[in-house]
Amino acid sequence: MIKNRIYIETLGCSKNLVDSEHMTGILLKNGYKTVDNSFEADYVIINTCAFINDSKKESIDTIFNIIEENKSEIIVAGCLAQRYAKELLEEIPEVKAYIGTSQFPHIHKVIERIKNGESGFMLTDDISLILPEMLPRQTLTPNYYAFVKIAEGCDNKCTFCIIPQLRGAFRSRKIDDIVKEVQLLSNQGVKEIILIAQDTTRFGIDIYGEYRLSDLLDQLNKIEGIQWIRIQYMYPDVIDENLILSIKRNTKVVPYFDIPVQHSSDKILKLMNRHTTKENIVNVLDKIRKHIPDAVIRTTLIIGFPGETDEDFNDLLMFIQKYPFNRLGAFKYSDEEDTPAYLLPNHVEESIVDERYEELMQVQLEISSQLMHKFIGKKMQVIIDEEVEGELIFIGRTQYDTPEVDGVVYVHAKQPLEIGEIYEVTISDNLEYDLIGEM
Repeated sequence: MIKNRIYIETLGCSKNLVDSEHMTGILLKNGYKTVDNSFEADYVIINTCAFINDSKKESIDTIFNIIEENKSEIIVAGCLAQRYAKELLEEIPEVKAYIGTSQFPHIHKVIERIKNGESGFMLTDDISLILPEMLPRQTLTPNYYAFVKIAEGCDNKCTFCIIPQLRGAFRSRKIDDIVKEVQLLSNQGVKEIILIAQDTTRFGIDIYGEYRLSDLLDQLNKIEGIQWIRIQYMYPDVIDENLILSIKRNTKVVPYFDIPVQHSSDKILKLMNRHTTKENIVNVLDKIRKHIPDAVIRTTLIIGFPGETDEDFNDLLMFIQKYPFNRLGAFKYSDEEDTPAYLLPNHVEESIVDERYEELMQVQLEISSQLMHKFIGKKMQVIIDEEVEGELIFIGRTQYDTPEVDGVVYVHAKQPLEIGEIYEVTISDNLEYDLIGEM
């Protein structure tokens, strides 16, 4: 019996998802076939996350669950493998191989080694490797949207973040290569492109000597078939008027700014090694509102960073009320070994972090409800993601919503709608984070 059935379990962020798509494409090209669950697979690949404690726990739990429930050969890939391969080799001998964040293009060779009887090995070298272009890829998202990586790694060295140690130095892809990939995705029927990197705003600085995200948007905007272009992870210290105006003039680029500000207190921003200040953040927000009044701005915050006092936290509460964000996610500070923040004094008690988190999210709930209410009566373009079974109610997203991250629109229709198509919907009501609309 030929052992060629594979199943990939992907944890963590969209960058991990793209890596899994490449692994799937490479294996399909090399004669393997995918199955829908781990029980049917000869080889299970778990593409892991290790960004914070919760994601590490989820990755470890997933590995043990699959070991317990399956007789498959198991391979662990991604950030957890990159960070802890040596320890995992000793602790979980049932796993045949560990491959790091830059070694996934060799997944078929890893499986061949396992077929030949090898076990308990790891490939975790060269995290700053330049990955080859035009690797085979089988998208795992619905066929009308896709994530496109425009860079790997990160040079920002925020004191709380382990990513540079897991994914290496910042490496931009060439504009021509990205345009080719998006054109190929468009030919396959993709309508929505979501540009991702650890820091999209620094795109191009390493290979062109200057920031080139605006130029990339100019090129992508010309591709027929693509209707929406979305940008994620835009750092506030690099967003300038030129980029804002590029987003405004390129009509396919949705007015959606995903800007992880992390905090408002200058003291905490400095401790985080964020290359910005509250004043600079406010200037960026004001420029966006000036040039694109209908823009939606999303952010992420960290609650309970070492040294965060009541005064710092209250500053953050007042900040989000004075400069309300349409979308906001918050993380409780995760103490990660091998990061500078791990060694900082004045760590905040867990109970206080929990209280602050709940208080901030309650404030944001009220802000979101008020902002969402302003959409009532407006006609909006909505892409349909799924149907509520047995009813003419569909779940979709506006141009202001990233899939699996932001809110949705519940669309009441009088006839069936096509999944993946964009319709004009009149907004009739709102929930705290979601909208209700009518065809």
